Amino acid sequence: MHLRLLGMSRVAIETIGSSGCSRFAEVGQLPASTPCQRSCMAFIALGINHKTASVDVRERVAFTPEQLVEALQQLCQRTSSREAAILSTCNRSELYLEQDGLGVDEVLNWLATYHRLSLDELRACAYIHTDDEAVRHMMRVASGLDSMVLGEPQILGQMKSAFAVAREAGTLGPLLGRLFQATFSTAKTVRTDTAIGENPVSVAFAAVSLAKQIFADLHRSQALLIGAGETISLVARHLHDQGIKRIVVANRTLERASSLAEQFGAHAVLLSEIPDELVNSDIVISSTASQLPILGKGAVERALKQRKHKPIFMVDIAVPRDIEPEVGELDDVYLYTVDDLHEVIEENLKSRQGAAQAAEELVSVGARDFMQRLRELAAVDVLKAYRQQAERLRDDELNKALRLLANGSSPEEVLAQLARGLTNKLLHAPSVQLKKFSADGRVDALGVAQELFALDEGVPSASSQSGSANQ
Repeated sequence: MHLRLLGMSRVAIETIGSSGCSRFAEVGQLPASTPCQRSCMAFIALGINHKTASVDVRERVAFTPEQLVEALQQLCQRTSSREAAILSTCNRSELYLEQDGLGVDEVLNWLATYHRLSLDELRACAYIHTDDEAVRHMMRVASGLDSMVLGEPQILGQMKSAFAVAREAGTLGPLLGRLFQATFSTAKTVRTDTAIGENPVSVAFAAVSLAKQIFADLHRSQALLIGAGETISLVARHLHDQGIKRIVVANRTLERASSLAEQFGAHAVLLSEIPDELVNSDIVISSTASQLPILGKGAVERALKQRKHKPIFMVDIAVPRDIEPEVGELDDVYLYTVDDLHEVIEENLKSRQGAAQAAEELVSVGARDFMQRLRELAAVDVLKAYRQQAERLRDDELNKALRLLANGSSPEEVLAQLARGLTNKLLHAPSVQLKKFSADGRVDALGVAQELFALDEGVPSASSQSGSANQ
């Protein structure tokens, strides 16, 4: 039976099998010492990104911040996922899950239903990574190795936000929680030990670089920035550093627009004032979380007439898009989306290519170490159960010895019988199983037993015994 972690009022009782297993139950429902009899854990990373899906598909699969908590809880209620987190950015929407590995199809079905997509359409652009590859994928994403802009730093903050939201939603348990912490640690090592983050390159930087190519002298240009989030903040910084003549920041709330504008000597306005500002804007860069377009073709047409058809350069970084695609059909508008920034980005990334190999190696080490530590935990319950069994056998033999001593038996004989009895009982179950393995031709198990009991020296190997038996 599958029970989800619903919050602090529940107690996580964790049992780990051969590759790890996490179960959550109310107190008393699962014995703390129960060994997991099978491998029932699977890490899964499932999603779409800028490499597999166009912007129009990505914007339909994107989750708004307001949707995330409810979506996470629904995901765990309607699929076999025990733990879940969602990362949704302009370039990717990914689900990070811990489940039994049998529910990938049901997760795809849920995702398609949630976003009202056809399952075939989603399958065509979705990718799925499991276990070791899922761990490695998360670490690559957090390190900026899977980003449109190689090594961009914003993704780590977005990953940390995904972690925080999953924890708030009550869908983050111990296994996925450990994986996130290991992911953050690896990403930090990549940033510290490689040059992957040097020479600032981001979607924001790429947008400004493209503007410089179109407008030779930014000192004469005015920019209208729509939104006041992290990406627009980076755009404003790059434009300011390039000596742009004037910056206007438009946002849904004037307070947040003013807060950003103050940093760069810019002017703040509300979204409703965008049509008035368009007339004087040579550059328009937009990145908001709006579900509907903010800037339509009609408003841009009117502005162009007042500008006497002086060109406007526009970059729509948002997913879903802020600027209607039809705006790009206008003669005097140069409209680019995040997908169009690839060429600019590639040009700016050459300096980071050398560091990428070192970063990939660090990610591989991080993923391998995490999975090794997790698999080491698989021995905890088995060792605990074996120790408890050995202690019961010891106590039985010790009680027999004490009774014999109380009845006047010789201490030497009692000690010899205690040692003999304890040895026989400890060896009984392994002996029976080893004989069964041998009879069944389980040479692999015999080899493991030789390793387990450190019998390598002076004992013929299981393979050599099998070979001589067949002669």
